[in-house]
Amino acid sequence: MPCRGKLLSMTYVPGDLFSVNPATAENIPGLFARNERVVCEFATSEGNFVLVLVGATIVGSMATIWHGIVNPPRPGRVQTWHYEDQNIVLEQGDEMGRFLLGSTVVLLYPATFKLAFSGNWAPRGAVRLGEAMAQAQ
Repeated sequence: MPCRGKLLSMTYVPGDLFSVNPATAENIPGLFARNERVVCEFATSEGNFVLVLVGATIVGSMATIWHGIVNPPRPGRVQTWHYEDQNIVLEQGDEMGRFLLGSTVVLLYPATFKLAFSGNWAPRGAVRLGEAMAQAQ
């Protein structure tokens, strides 16, 4: 996977704030598409990828390093910010953003990205701040 990603855009998508614990995720259809989200698109030399920060119960806000707190206030409508004309670049290991209390991040990437995900991860396991997700192959 490329070690450098240039931010193209960020979109806030309003939604529910269901818990994302395993029991709730198994019983609410489309949970991660129904909850509030912040969608960040990055460009790399290998292609674009998307990181989706998914809000949840008790998660008071989501923040990115380039914008600060994205929510609240919750405007109840989709909002998009474009960054193509700015030089916001994240290097491997850089902080991208954070949740207050924690939630879920969904990574969407093209098949051309050759990744070996961490063998330490297990279903329903916790991921700790600063823990490597994957290594490029």
